[in-house]
Amino acid sequence: MYRKRHFPIICALFCAVVSIVLGIGIGSVNISPGEIFTAIGVRFFGAQLPEDMPITTVNIITDIRMPRVVLAFLTGAALSASGAAVQSVLRNPLASPYTLGVSSGASFGAGLVIAAGFTFLGQFTLAAAGLVFALLTMFAAVAFTSRIDKNFESSTIVLTGMVLSLFISAIVNIMANLAGEKYKQILKWQTGSFSGRGWSSCAVVAVVSMICIFIYMRRSKELDLMSFGNEQAASAGVDPAGTRRFLLIIMSVLTGTAVAFSGVIGFVDMIAPQIVRRIFGAKHSVVIPMSAVVGGTFMVICDIAARTVTAPSELPVGTVTALVGAPFFAYVFFKKRRNSQ
Repeated sequence: MYRKRHFPIICALFCAVVSIVLGIGIGSVNISPGEIFTAIGVRFFGAQLPEDMPITTVNIITDIRMPRVVLAFLTGAALSASGAAVQSVLRNPLASPYTLGVSSGASFGAGLVIAAGFTFLGQFTLAAAGLVFALLTMFAAVAFTSRIDKNFESSTIVLTGMVLSLFISAIVNIMANLAGEKYKQILKWQTGSFSGRGWSSCAVVAVVSMICIFIYMRRSKELDLMSFGNEQAASAGVDPAGTRRFLLIIMSVLTGTAVAFSGVIGFVDMIAPQIVRRIFGAKHSVVIPMSAVVGGTFMVICDIAARTVTAPSELPVGTVTALVGAPFFAYVFFKKRRNSQ
């Protein structure tokens, strides 16, 4: 029984490690797993540099490829953990930071910083702007939904979020066209990319992700109850409205930070949690961490595809996730609609 219960978890963790190693190894010049682990030992653990390995190879592995792959994994993990929580809070399989417009709001904040050239917080300026505008977008979606739907139906807030997302994307496109030389940099944020990111970006996303996922884990029992409905949660002593607001704020913080460094990347936050629920069940003490693992793995695989499919040019990561996610979104939508009839 123990092995049967934990075998899928072990497989998921193994796939995550394999995807990270492949992500580091695959590029314009392929690097073997042995060289990767040797470079990690030399750079981080003080191992002796082999005579047949130039220091430039170590630098490429540890300063260019590793930060990119680690950031891709962290971003996928952050978005997927948020998606798992939001789907339960709103009891809607289509709910996610992307469909609620939070990702677009964070991207608008990052684009504004790039266009205006703000650097008042140094390397943390993008993260701060993404966080602030993600929260503002979430507050706007909640406020608007509350005014037009007193019952605060999940479908209403999802539709409101999608409208806000489209509206904000239009504003960002206008801003990008007015930004002159910074147009390409802003446009990259709209479609998602992990290129050019260093360890400082990974550190910020890692710290925020650990704190927010820890909060989700602490609230896992409340998430379990809320997935059954407001009445069930209230009868067990949970404040549905307060819990919903709090967890939506945490989702905005986590999503805003991740998107500020990677740009808008959709659908991973909807796909991963649903795959996890099918394999691991509905208990959120398992769903949240495994959504992070599966989402991170999926994001790394999509980044590999983005780098290799049209090499030497590079596809936006958001384009790759959309190719997979759009049909999945349609499948979930029509399945939900058929079940409700």
